[in-house]
Amino acid sequence: MVDFGRVQKELQECNKDTKLSGISIQPEADSLSHLMGTIAGPVDSPYEGGTFLIDIVLPDGYPFQPPKMKFLTKVWHPNISSQSGAICLDILKNQWSPALTLKTALLSVQALLSAPEPDDPQDAVVAQQVQRLVEMGFPEPLVRSTLEVVGGDENLALEKLCSG
Repeated sequence: MVDFGRVQKELQECNKDTKLSGISIQPEADSLSHLMGTIAGPVDSPYEGGTFLIDIVLPDGYPFQPPKMKFLTKVWHPNISSQSGAICLDILKNQWSPALTLKTALLSVQALLSAPEPDDPQDAVVAQQVQRLVEMGFPEPLVRSTLEVVGGDENLALEKLCSG
């Protein structure tokens, strides 16, 4: 059974420094087992200035089982499915610990936006596009931001990268 007392404390803790962390969590339809997370795009990343909605469902075993999180906002990122919003992040799977909180999970998702793990992709197409353009000699951060701007159109990204 979900520990709703803990969830309420986690929500209070997470929402008290939203301006500093760029993270907030709200109950969805007055349910503490279905939440909506919001994260700000990390500074100095292709996602800077963006606001991203994360659907959070707490399983009956929370906090002993990880929360289920997925992006509702479309994101072009190798570790996030461009189709379903599924997130490939170890702490949301086998590396979860009851010592972690919803806030630390969202902070990890936010950090993933600025430091993708191309060797462990959720979206192989995105990972391959990034890899091909980096192999052509373009810096990875520029490749990621350009692909994000053009919605994943590799040809358009190449055109923009070549035109400076």
